[in-house]
Amino acid sequence: MHLLALGLNHTTAPLAIRERVAFGPEETAETIGRVLSRLSGEESGHITEALILSTCNRTELYCAAEDPDLAIGALEAFLAEEKNLSISELTPHTYALTDLEVVEHAFCVASGLDSMVLGETQIVGQMKKAEKAARKAQGLGLMLNTLFQRTFTVAKEVRTATEIGAHTVSMSAAAVRLANRLFGELHDLNVLFVGAGEMIELCAAHFNGQAPKSMTIANRSLDRGEALAARFSAQCMKLADLPQQISRFDIIVSCTASALPIIGLGMIERAIRERHHKPIFIVDLAVPRDVEEEVARLDDVYVYTVDDLGKVVQSGKAERLAAVDESRHIIAQRVKDFSDWLQWRNSVPTIEMMIERASDLSEACIERAKHSIKNGNDVDAALKRMAHDITRKLIHDNLALLKDTEHLSTAERQHLEACFKRFYLERKR
Repeated sequence: MHLLALGLNHTTAPLAIRERVAFGPEETAETIGRVLSRLSGEESGHITEALILSTCNRTELYCAAEDPDLAIGALEAFLAEEKNLSISELTPHTYALTDLEVVEHAFCVASGLDSMVLGETQIVGQMKKAEKAARKAQGLGLMLNTLFQRTFTVAKEVRTATEIGAHTVSMSAAAVRLANRLFGELHDLNVLFVGAGEMIELCAAHFNGQAPKSMTIANRSLDRGEALAARFSAQCMKLADLPQQISRFDIIVSCTASALPIIGLGMIERAIRERHHKPIFIVDLAVPRDVEEEVARLDDVYVYTVDDLGKVVQSGKAERLAAVDESRHIIAQRVKDFSDWLQWRNSVPTIEMMIERASDLSEACIERAKHSIKNGNDVDAALKRMAHDITRKLIHDNLALLKDTEHLSTAERQHLEACFKRFYLERKR
């Protein structure tokens, strides 16, 4: 089996493409099921395991398959069909990785080396959620399970042993920084958060530190919205009330899993009129976007997407670059460890064959010893004979291999002898 990954991210695809191929949480399990049911045949490379990682900055499909070349082609066609894209629209923005390339990439992603915000920590939680979803959808087997368990271990090691996460400017902190640039202090401003997920929670914590006049959570589920609002002494409202209430807010931060925009052009045009053209600051952290693209063209409205905030967060990048080399050194060593594991896995059929042959030879010698004892022969003599026969039979294959070396090159013969010497002499000591 081979590992493979097909994906696109913030460095290979613009936001307009990323939002089209994003998978919402409710889509993941069913999509994994379709991958395993539709792409398990020979023409698709026998894909047997699948995991989907979809965030605002990347969509990646991790798989295990017998033929990675066929599987990658099948995955490209599958993704294009799922997201109503042509192959020509999709493939210029994708990357395909196999085997140890996949391992190194997963380690780098989890460690924050492949993020828009170098060293950011949120990606680890997102990868753990993806792993949990894939496990629930029965998409994990030996290969992907081992890959992601080791990925989480490597990420922890990198963050513990290096300062890759030091001086990180998060998306939520960048949103506050931009709001400060526009308004200065936020004490007289009303802030609205649309959604109640992890990103909104982080943003609410950062904006709460600025002591705004009021904070409100708008969410489809009132229970979840009220629970988050209680943490920050904020108000809560139904998402359905957004069109009538949105003009009250100076700052809007939105991050939902909606497949379609929930803040439209007409809604904001009405809000601007009701506010008498007092500016509105909007941060859209969702992929796909929560805010219609045309909203950004309005006067007195300042809209920032995840890509816009990505430019702001680069300000702390220089301080983190010193830890990159150290982090890559750790990752390189762990990739080698994974390679060793793969090689061991490739040896399993040979090992099983050796164990089976040794068991058959031993069983035959034991049966002869039993027969000898049953016929009245001395027990000690029968046992010694059995031990002698087992020893000779177990090393017979090795002796025959050492003698039959005419077809081997000098280097191969020397390597074979060195292996036997290492095994027998080291065990003897």
